[in-house]
Amino acid sequence: MRFIMMIFWTLLLVNMLMYVAGSMIGSSYDFGTATTLGVFAVILIFIVSALIPAQPTEEQ
Repeated sequence: MRFIMMIFWTLLLVNMLMYVAGSMIGSSYDFGTATTLGVFAVILIFIVSALIPAQPTEEQ
């Protein structure tokens, strides 16, 4: 369930960011481009979370 919520919120926030940034620079909002960027952000978050260890390791 947490992965579904992460995907939902990431896509929502990236679309919101693209809308606001596009409004600030005067360009039009494109849902397809924003969603594609959101999917890449979700994949990047999944990769980073898989690389970070869950528990600290003991150093000798």
